[in-house]
Amino acid sequence: MSTSDAPSGHRVQIEYCTQCRWLPRAAWLAQELLTTFEAELTELSLAPGTGGVFVVRVDGDVVWDRKRQGFPEPTAVKRLVRDRVAPGRALGHSDRP
Repeated sequence: MSTSDAPSGHRVQIEYCTQCRWLPRAAWLAQELLTTFEAELTELSLAPGTGGVFVVRVDGDVVWDRKRQGFPEPTAVKRLVRDRVAPGRALGHSDRP
């Protein structure tokens, strides 16, 4: 596949701590993001880590880090991902404060 044939969508990665057993939380968040942004994302990966890590990246950039921001509410992550992959798109009830 040449670069011009490469998908134009975005990649999201959720890195989670295996020692803390946070896979179910990461998988649930992944499902929420895939359902919300199915047309905008070309890939969503779960990356096992250690040391209490729970980080969400969009196209390689950290948008949420549990160590700095605590555990995210799904709506907060959806807003941050939306701002990167579909700016201006309404998220319905997730946009309400």
